[in-house]
Amino acid sequence: RPARSGAERRERGAMRCLGLGLGLGLLLGAAWLACGQNETEPIVLEGKCLVVCDSNPTSDPTGTALGISVRSGSAKVAFSAIRSTNHEPSEMSNRTMIIYFDQVLVNIGSNFDSERSTFISPRKGIYSFNFHVVKVSLMLNGWPVISAFAGDQDVTREAASNGVLIQMEKGDRAYLKLERGNLMGGWKYSTFSGFLVFPL
Repeated sequence: RPARSGAERRERGAMRCLGLGLGLGLLLGAAWLACGQNETEPIVLEGKCLVVCDSNPTSDPTGTALGISVRSGSAKVAFSAIRSTNHEPSEMSNRTMIIYFDQVLVNIGSNFDSERSTFISPRKGIYSFNFHVVKVSLMLNGWPVISAFAGDQDVTREAASNGVLIQMEKGDRAYLKLERGNLMGGWKYSTFSGFLVFPL
């Protein structure tokens, strides 16, 4: 073979180093992705983000936390319901003024009773609730927890929102109750949502 010039030898050496560098970069990238897949991913719902971080992962492959796996189906509790039509007091049974939602968008765990528009807690834990309606209170086992009152002078677009974290026992019930007046909540303006933040 003809002797390679110094420039050719330097070029081949540079290409060999570049190949080694790319291979090492791919290996490091694959390792980083593999580690990332083992971490608990954030749970996002309606603009709220719950990030579960475990700095001391156990050897248990299920990755349990507080006795319940955050990845298991039994730990997933969430609902979101809307009212697509106007809600008149004549619709309310026994004058309870409970607000009924006719469309359920999310019901993970099947703990939202759509017929009664009531959420029934499946276990003890901290739950997050939020609603967007008119002149209502969030009721827990018949007792008002928080209220929202809309006082816009333009009654055609009067609305209010509120949210709260509540500790609930298994079997506790949460629902919305109209304080007074009519709930003109058509066009999906009235919503009621909640989810389990963490079990106790």
